[in-house]
Amino acid sequence: MDARAIITKLRQGDTPTREELNWFANGLADGRVSDAQAGAFAMGVCLRGLGEEGRVALTLAMRDSGDTLHWDLPGPVLDKHSTGGVGDCVSLILAPALAACGAYVPMISGRGLGHTGGTLDKMEAIPGLKTGLSEDQFRAVVDTAGCAIVSATADIAPADKRLYAIRDVTATVESLDLITASILSKKLAAGLQGLVLDVKLGSGAFMKSADDARALATALVNTANLAGCPTSAVISDMNQPLAASLGNALEVAEVMQVLCNGAGGALAELSVSLGGVLLANAGLARDVEDGIAQMATVLSDGRAADTFGRMVAAMGGPVQFTENWRRFLPEATVIREIAAPQTGYVYAIDGEALGLAVVALGGGRQVEADVINPAVGLSEVARLGARVTRGQPLLRLHAAREDAAREAEQAVLQAITIADTAPDLPPLIHERIR
Repeated sequence: MDARAIITKLRQGDTPTREELNWFANGLADGRVSDAQAGAFAMGVCLRGLGEEGRVALTLAMRDSGDTLHWDLPGPVLDKHSTGGVGDCVSLILAPALAACGAYVPMISGRGLGHTGGTLDKMEAIPGLKTGLSEDQFRAVVDTAGCAIVSATADIAPADKRLYAIRDVTATVESLDLITASILSKKLAAGLQGLVLDVKLGSGAFMKSADDARALATALVNTANLAGCPTSAVISDMNQPLAASLGNALEVAEVMQVLCNGAGGALAELSVSLGGVLLANAGLARDVEDGIAQMATVLSDGRAADTFGRMVAAMGGPVQFTENWRRFLPEATVIREIAAPQTGYVYAIDGEALGLAVVALGGGRQVEADVINPAVGLSEVARLGARVTRGQPLLRLHAAREDAAREAEQAVLQAITIADTAPDLPPLIHERIR
């Protein structure tokens, strides 16, 4: 095998064989493939594409470039993946609720990317909790609680880790084939028996158009199913934050309101909807509606909250977290209400701009070495269609310093459009794809 020959095939519009893609993925992992060759490969895939067969082959090759997990558990091993949005803390609800319904959820998650928040950063807003577990620790938490939300080790899909960094600096992030292989290689390495994909659509998502979201959802579902993992997708709305808060500790507080206080709204609705799909596909429910009912039951009767508490304690967090979560979560030193500049209806929300405002407050990373402040962010964000009066609070801003709060206030006001007429509200779930 030779990297140059594989790159030449791509340049000429031919799809490399499964064996060639295996060799290239292993070369990414062990260093036989140079950065220049990896960049040329990524550009070739971006320009020429791989087709469905090649996409599946690259996904499996990247999965097999490192360790893969295997489970011997009395229930199905399930997981979900979101393509990223703002105020999206579904994973922290979905994992314990699925476990309370009889599934096992070894969730390997990521950190914030661009304007979107990261599941690991939210979990680490809980004092003492560690997401960087060894495989033995990971397995022990899954055995104890039925679920665990952890970071990937360096040995999980190392080819993807290397190629992703190169894609970021070679303008090839947008390739549908490479996005699909990147997402699924890590998920399939976790040894899943079922997966649901939450593909976000709207101003706070990476996919701004319905056609782009549908194309990605279809590619992910088809590739995962052909790779042997039963998978469905939901295209959900991200034209406003999913929860009414953005920021790590603030989003954990939203999660606890759902788990412990029975809060409803879009966050709870999407969580039970995704769980219903997974339970039905795994045979733990008669159909999606029965799965949704089971998810709603474990949220309302406290079993999901108990499961979350066991997971938090097993991962080093407070033993009594679910009972005293308000006491444990950090609070910002500067908290102020941002008033509506005029009377009218909340007509549009630029979710990406809100997410970037949280990043600028210190709630996300602008460079990899940045240390996140878990307490900062936005809360009580007004929903689309809400009637507001001039001077009435639009949201609450949480900052570490007064100057940071002033800068964020200007960005936030520019991100929310108030008009004389109410907007047509988009559905929470646009489409399901099997």
